Amino acid sequence: MLERIAILGTGLLGTSVGLALRAAGFKGTIAGWNRSAENARLALEMGAIDSVAPDPIEAARASQITILAVPIYSTLDLMEKLATVLGPEQLVTDVGSTKRLISEAGSRLYNTPERAAFLPGHPMAGKERGGASIADADLFRGAVWLFTDDAAAQRSASGAELVNDWREWVTKMGARTIDLDPMRHDVMVAWVSHLPQFTATALSALLEEEVGSAPELKHVGGRALREMTRLGASPFSMWRDIAHTNTEAVERALLALEQRLARLRENLRTPGLRDEFEQANKFRQE
Repeated sequence: MLERIAILGTGLLGTSVGLALRAAGFKGTIAGWNRSAENARLALEMGAIDSVAPDPIEAARASQITILAVPIYSTLDLMEKLATVLGPEQLVTDVGSTKRLISEAGSRLYNTPERAAFLPGHPMAGKERGGASIADADLFRGAVWLFTDDAAAQRSASGAELVNDWREWVTKMGARTIDLDPMRHDVMVAWVSHLPQFTATALSALLEEEVGSAPELKHVGGRALREMTRLGASPFSMWRDIAHTNTEAVERALLALEQRLARLRENLRTPGLRDEFEQANKFRQE
């Protein structure tokens, strides 16, 4: 029976996981740790965690499931540190936005008879900003939670039980689970998540240069402008590791978009423009 969880990283996602677990009826203990004492304190005050752990390693040692909710390179660092101190009765999972390097590290460091199980995960949910203060118990409701290397994590009986427990709680939190190959995952999220972010960043930066000196013009665009630039408010700190660990897939997606924009520009006065709109309309059709 799952009774002890540690959340290492009490920012937006980690704190939302704690809140969602409580809302879904989890009665066990949840320990939380964060590099920022302020975010850890907020998570505690919000009821997402029961206690603030002074040390992430000790928090993981005392837990059955440890959730890594920190940036990707910090996740990889914690994976290295936890691999030799956790045992086969424990499971480590994460919420990182890219999976190739994390899955490779999981295969190298975990999922053996004498070590903990590791299940790479990625909830397709978030906000343009981070931090515990904007965490939401309903953040994962209706979202997709992606998993990779599920079979590897279930090699031992105890690992399989914990994997199944965690997947059940993810479902109770309101998410729908999908399993993907790690490489396939990174290619797909480059198109459906990373490309929209970098497009919004480029558009917002361009608009700041063009109309930033005339702030009243920012209101002229109305809802269209607000929706197109909302992601432009995301900080570099949230996206640096994603750009560094999924570079090739993001580059391909950005190049394809550049070519598509060039096609639009070249067809502003030709029937080809109508074809582009018709193709675009298909994407939102159910």
